[in-house]
Amino acid sequence: MFGAAVEAAQARGLRTACHHDQRRAAQVNALTSARWGLNSIEHWYGIPEAMFRDRTLQHVPTDYNHNSEPQRFSQGAHLWLQTAERGSAAWQETLDELLELGTALSPTFNIYIGSRDAARVRTSEWHSEFTSPTLWEFFQPSADKHGSYMGDWTSEDEIAWRHAYVKWMSFVNDFKNLGGLVTAGSDSGFIYKVFGFGLIEELELLLEAGFHPLEVVRAATLNSAVLLGIDDELGSVEPGKIADLLIVKDNPLSNFKVLYGHGHLRAEESGLNRVGGVDFTLRSGIVYDARELRNDVKAMVAEEKSAQN
Repeated sequence: MFGAAVEAAQARGLRTACHHDQRRAAQVNALTSARWGLNSIEHWYGIPEAMFRDRTLQHVPTDYNHNSEPQRFSQGAHLWLQTAERGSAAWQETLDELLELGTALSPTFNIYIGSRDAARVRTSEWHSEFTSPTLWEFFQPSADKHGSYMGDWTSEDEIAWRHAYVKWMSFVNDFKNLGGLVTAGSDSGFIYKVFGFGLIEELELLLEAGFHPLEVVRAATLNSAVLLGIDDELGSVEPGKIADLLIVKDNPLSNFKVLYGHGHLRAEESGLNRVGGVDFTLRSGIVYDARELRNDVKAMVAEEKSAQN
């Protein structure tokens, strides 16, 4: 059915993206779907399995239950730890074939960073003003909600994910260096990730993966437009293209943190100040005061909190 859906989309000139199902990755991994013509692989599912050479599926504990969110996310790190090593034949063959097939990667590094540092995502600075109580409640550990798995997240879980990130980021950076198309996405709304802030985190994490700041910006702008097939309309600043712009006083290439809605703390002669934050947003040539928009969000969050008290 999956392959038929990709084929049908191609026949109609539509583009396709997929978050591969971990339960089916042994049968349909990233290369399987790429060979069918899939345009973009979201997250990382299916990539480690495509590089398996000494096993046919992930080795998990015998009591593993895929429907347990804590177990599923915990064992996700071990997929990367069990797959081929960087520079190996399997690693290079997978990179080369994805490149040849023209498949893009949208890693969304930011959505999983709580797995390597749960305290950091739970206490992010912007939660107090920009995270609605309803969303905050959804984030709390629960057996019934997707991604709400940090009820007993251990040091060992975080350490495994830190090692997994090294391999995952290396794979994406190697793919980019070969000429592969990498885009910036966030998948916010889960695992303590808030819309808008998650995307800026993604820019920082692409930088951590080895991208130059200009490569990061390209992933978030032109590359994304290329993937969607609309790069003749937007994605870069050129005559005749739609004016979609962010205007900010500071240079984000020097510090992507100045793009965060809550700004960035900087020690200056006058003391510790919060600087940055996008000043204006242009969408299709229409100018929006980004500061007013953020104030609107803060007011809505404050109102919801007040109504609950």
